Amino acid sequence: MLIGYARTSTADQTAGLAAQERDLRAGGCERIFAEQVSSVAQRAKLDECLRFVRDGDVLVVTKPDRLARSTAELLTIERDLSARGVGLIVFSMGGERLDTRNPTAKLMLTILAGVATWEREIMLERQREGIAKAKAAGAYKGRKPTARAQSAEIARLRAGGMKPAAIAAQLGVSRASVYRVIGTAPAA
Repeated sequence: MLIGYARTSTADQTAGLAAQERDLRAGGCERIFAEQVSSVAQRAKLDECLRFVRDGDVLVVTKPDRLARSTAELLTIERDLSARGVGLIVFSMGGERLDTRNPTAKLMLTILAGVATWEREIMLERQREGIAKAKAAGAYKGRKPTARAQSAEIARLRAGGMKPAAIAAQLGVSRASVYRVIGTAPAA
């Protein structure tokens, strides 16, 4: 059975998720696990997908970065799948379909995953340099504090007896931010 996994980092990438699901269906996937969650957050659908696949199945993804955060994680997932008799197919690897059920594809996956990790690290390095330069020039201030900007409203609502969770929902801030503004810790 071909099982697909699709992921985008944010809800803003709805079209990207739809495109992945379309490509996975076109590739013959009978079941697709999809989620919109950042790569650093817990990926519940990926965990569910990895528990679902069985000996003889093939997990299909459109790109390796949709499946794993790093080269090491990708290779760990592939090794686990392989040990369980599950194949891995990656669609967009330079226009070629990479099927890890053959040794050459496993080698290519390792090399290309390493290149992708290197690219990401270089991009982050450039981003850090750009931020440092902008800060030095006084042009980078960071994100405006949304909860602190609404501290008077938070205090008013709290004084009126509203619970922190309700305040957070009404003002569109996190509950932790509400607690920070009112200066108390959440009740255990």
